Amino acid sequence: MTRLLSGSPRPLSLKPDFSEERAALARGLWPIAGLDEVGRGPLAGPVVAAAVILDPDCLPDGLDDSKRLSPKRREALFGEILGSALSVSVASVGAEGIDRINILQASLEAMCRALDGLSITPLLALVDGRDVPKSLSCQGTPLIGGDRRSQSIAAASIVAKVTRDRMMECCGRHDDRYGFEGHAGYGTAAHRTAITEHGPVGRLHRMSFGSLKDL
Repeated sequence: MTRLLSGSPRPLSLKPDFSEERAALARGLWPIAGLDEVGRGPLAGPVVAAAVILDPDCLPDGLDDSKRLSPKRREALFGEILGSALSVSVASVGAEGIDRINILQASLEAMCRALDGLSITPLLALVDGRDVPKSLSCQGTPLIGGDRRSQSIAAASIVAKVTRDRMMECCGRHDDRYGFEGHAGYGTAAHRTAITEHGPVGRLHRMSFGSLKDL
């Protein structure tokens, strides 16, 4: 599909808005999906992507990059997005898939799956970052710092982040030795110590990452 380039990211202090979407709407490109992923860096757990088509007439107040929101605010916005968006889809690629095809390709694959899972077929996807999946099923525009520029991408980042955090909390309840509910699989000192003491968890730890490669 066509890959359209965007300009420089806006100053990080500003909140995302709907200007990218309205410009595309003026060109007849609708529906528009925001697309983002979370979980590239952790030592354990899946990479999770979300696709969101917002209702231009019912935009949740306070959308922002999920990393700039408190957990409580993310949870609240998660519910608002699900209640007001025209369509929302989430997809993931687990640790085994990440080890098999590498984290970049796994992230792109998760984004494709999320987009294809929407109940409404978009004509344009606004994608956070520099990379647009080659197999994306519609036209894609990469936006560097997109979760701080586009409300559609910010919504996708919130949905992906809350979904992944909940998945890792479930892992923590299933096996309390690693503290997944606290660090979500990232390489904290406590997590690394737990791996040293108990070894990695099959199908959950990414054996191609860092020191795990030597285990």
